[in-house]
Amino acid sequence: MARRAVKIVENLSIVDIAQKGMCIAKDPEGQVYLLKGGVPGDIVSARIRRKKKGMPFGDVTEITTQSPDRVEPFCQHFERCGGCKWQDLDYSAQAHYKEKQVHESIRRIAHITDYEARPIIKAERTREFRNKLEYTFSPRRWLSQEEVDSGDTFTDRRALGFHLSGAFDRILDVDKCHLMSPKHNDLRNAARELGRQLEISFYEPHSHLGILRNLMIRENTAGEMMVALIVSDMLDGLAERYLQPLIEQFPEVVSWHYIVNGKVNDSMDGLESVYYHGDTHLYESLGDRRFQISPLSFFQTNSYQAVSLYDQVRQYAALSGSEVLYDLYCGTGSIGIYLADGATTVIGVEINEAAIIDAKANAKLNELDHTQFYAGDVLDVVDDKFVKDHGAPDVVVIDPPRAGMHQDFAQFIKELSAPRIVYVSCNPSTLARDLALLEPRYKLESCTPVDMFPHTSHTEAVALLTITS
Repeated sequence: MARRAVKIVENLSIVDIAQKGMCIAKDPEGQVYLLKGGVPGDIVSARIRRKKKGMPFGDVTEITTQSPDRVEPFCQHFERCGGCKWQDLDYSAQAHYKEKQVHESIRRIAHITDYEARPIIKAERTREFRNKLEYTFSPRRWLSQEEVDSGDTFTDRRALGFHLSGAFDRILDVDKCHLMSPKHNDLRNAARELGRQLEISFYEPHSHLGILRNLMIRENTAGEMMVALIVSDMLDGLAERYLQPLIEQFPEVVSWHYIVNGKVNDSMDGLESVYYHGDTHLYESLGDRRFQISPLSFFQTNSYQAVSLYDQVRQYAALSGSEVLYDLYCGTGSIGIYLADGATTVIGVEINEAAIIDAKANAKLNELDHTQFYAGDVLDVVDDKFVKDHGAPDVVVIDPPRAGMHQDFAQFIKELSAPRIVYVSCNPSTLARDLALLEPRYKLESCTPVDMFPHTSHTEAVALLTITS
């Protein structure tokens, strides 16, 4: 069968950024292209691979004129890693396009224009801002095309790094990542070298053979760390052989755990962490609140910017001290706990039982006796009797997953009839869709984008809605 001819298109101007960090480009005749690579302001050539929803889709092959917003990436793994795809775009420009994406989604999808479109809250820290990273062991690190073409023999390819985008079995060996403090790089590299020295097998996903699977590292803003080692089997003496030398080498790690994952995938669902050494939890402070974090807890990944996000939620909630606050999709209860001083009652509901256990523990840690957390589907838990027993909400905070709200939940929210809703979103498109679902019962008053993840296309937003009738 004849191979399809490769089509190269020249003189494309990149004019905007689309979903998932893709770029929108136009040719001189106005034809629109969706491209991987490049930044707004670049003039490029591209290889067109196919059409996607009627739009030519391809990859940038050459940058003929560089954008004034283009900067030199600071990470040696840029392009190969695929995590921080916007490192070559000036941070102010990143923030501009994220802000634009949120407000354009609201106008284009929800057809809402009459609201306060606030500027994005930029991140003060654009490096070393994450509090959690997870790495994967591999017996065969991924080789770049340059390495393959070199003809060199790579006898030891054992690796500890990140999955390449879209590839469960290709691991980029990481030497230095800028997303957490330098201490975590030392720890990760030492963990890889120790595994090599001790000849402990690295897990291979096709054969499902090997012991060392993943390494999870958490770090709080005080510089204390937690480590969870994920293995396929905790062999006799493995903890003493492998973890003990790391414990002695890294005193800043205050909490050590291991997790046995005998499944064929890396999902943590249904797994339990086993405490091994040090403190049972890692503790983090957000504002005047303190939170305990276990290895499998969900916690906002950027502690520094989480304060900005929660402060914006508090501003929109406008609590005076006399309100009943419902925190729906509450996770570990961090938003409700952060806002608790302004309410007479805080009610949190979350389907994940483990998260509710954490929420109750964190409420106790902060000596809050007017918070209550319930595990279950909101549509099952919050019925007429529940509202009668706990009081009708004056303010509802909604923080759904990326997929947003189900239509039944949107109808439930309208019937709940809280005077104010604060919607926290990690997906501008589903935020806009859900705002349309809540109309005309609720009116969008204001929306503030918040940049939680510099150098990526991900954007959070906080929206304030008020009841109309």
